[in-house]
Amino acid sequence: MKNSAILLISCPDRKGEVATIADFVYRHNGNILHADEHADEESGLFLMRVEFDPKDFDIDLTEFGKHFSPVAEAFNMTWRLAQSSQRQQMIILVSKYDHCLVDILYRHKSGELACEIPLIISNHADNQAIAEFYKIPYAIVPVAKDNKGQAEATIHSLIDQHKADFMVLARYMQILSNDFVNRYPQRIINIHHSFLPAFVGARPYHQAFERGVKLIGATSHYVTEVLDDGPIIEQDVVRVSHRDTVEDLIRKGRDLEKVVLSRAVRWHVENRVLLYGNKTVVF
Repeated sequence: MKNSAILLISCPDRKGEVATIADFVYRHNGNILHADEHADEESGLFLMRVEFDPKDFDIDLTEFGKHFSPVAEAFNMTWRLAQSSQRQQMIILVSKYDHCLVDILYRHKSGELACEIPLIISNHADNQAIAEFYKIPYAIVPVAKDNKGQAEATIHSLIDQHKADFMVLARYMQILSNDFVNRYPQRIINIHHSFLPAFVGARPYHQAFERGVKLIGATSHYVTEVLDDGPIIEQDVVRVSHRDTVEDLIRKGRDLEKVVLSRAVRWHVENRVLLYGNKTVVF
């Protein structure tokens, strides 16, 4: 895979930022492949993603910060540099539902998701055969009302042991504690139906069916302390009608969930997501 360098930037919106960044890459013999930017008028914030070919770059990328710091300080930039050749380590957490897990594993095996999956963690044994088919280790960490703290401690240990860069909740049906979530800011991606805040609790598709909804959807987002309220990465919807049964709604909902989650994971892996406030820009 061809290596590229990806510079992600957020800063107060001012004149000259795009020109200055482009000039910096040019002066150091880099070739810009893609450049995307967004200025948010309400917050006065500027966000940018610059992907460039570092083949002839005259700065060692490990020393990039030393040379880029004067530019960053002049514009009060928050920034980070990633390389496409550095594959992130992704741990998947799953319970019994397998549709999101299978979709991610298939896309990973086909080369669509440029990351590594060192481990799958589950509170049930149901999906172990799937993990074995894809030759990925599968750790069972049972969760009960009286052992949630111990279970999370075990999961922490596994995450540290495998040096995970981020985690994906592929229909992991456990509420994570604030302590757990705060250890991994912007590093946990979740998926759920898009009925919220309507139809909360159990059997949301049954509730939606009774209400006669015409659209159903799925939402993928970063996990925060507030349940199902983190910055949204991706969403999608599908139309339903009076002819659809509850089972039809569930089937269509699961189809949406797996596609939306896989899109969010891919964009995260490709360093396309920038956060500001409780929102995201996906370049």
